[in-house]
Amino acid sequence: MRDFDLLHLGRERVICCWETGGVLVDPGPQSCEATLLDALGGERPRALLLTHIHLDHAGISGTLVRRWPDLPVYVHELGAPHMADPGKLVVSVARLLGEENMRTQWGDVVPVPEANLHVLRGGETILDGAFRVEYTPGHATHHVSYLHEPSGTALVGDVAGIRIPPSDFTLAPTPPPDIDVEAWERSLDVVAEWRPERLALTHFGAAEDPEAQLEANREALRSQVRLVESAGQAEFEQEMLERLESGAGEAGGAYLQIAPTEHLYLGLDRWRRRRAGAQRPA
Repeated sequence: MRDFDLLHLGRERVICCWETGGVLVDPGPQSCEATLLDALGGERPRALLLTHIHLDHAGISGTLVRRWPDLPVYVHELGAPHMADPGKLVVSVARLLGEENMRTQWGDVVPVPEANLHVLRGGETILDGAFRVEYTPGHATHHVSYLHEPSGTALVGDVAGIRIPPSDFTLAPTPPPDIDVEAWERSLDVVAEWRPERLALTHFGAAEDPEAQLEANREALRSQVRLVESAGQAEFEQEMLERLESGAGEAGGAYLQIAPTEHLYLGLDRWRRRRAGAQRPA
């Protein structure tokens, strides 16, 4: 199994695409197209497996299908409509980042024809039995994880958090719009039940102690929840910057590139407000 550093915006160790047997897991954004194609060396992928449809993980999918029209794309059923018609997804991201910044960071977003989409719900075994699939929401409602049976590697997208070497600091990526903390905790349990030999993180690289990494992200998530419940946005962002400065060291810029403190706050605050509304007596 190979990991390709996509060198997002020229920075190392921000976005990792995984490859095994010609299968790409989370091929990344279209802005990293040249780097990905160079890593592939002209070889056509066998398939794309998407953990979820956020543009840092899946934005290049339609562009790759345009290059290789018979390329299959595996994605959760809740994400599939947005791959076929990404208009709402693009508008949502542009609203958060601004249209110019969105294009700089993620590039173009091309639709994936419905004929190329292989819809997942969780519980499947795919690609000649090589991959098991489980539904692992929390970071996103449409998130799945894959266990590569031959290698014992769990390809987990954002479920196990962000951990960027040489730092071992773990950050829970909590962008809007659909963070669900309780579902995320259950998804950590789902991955742990696989008892994988390693975790393949999109941000960034292999975690050779899966149990420790899953628990590190569980504690990071809980800590960020406690902070958002006790602080306003400015205080939350300042505290997270201080944690990154203390814990991430020279890798701090890579963490912030993929998970700005503003987005961490907005996602958790939206979850907190939604949960409070659901618990309010009728």
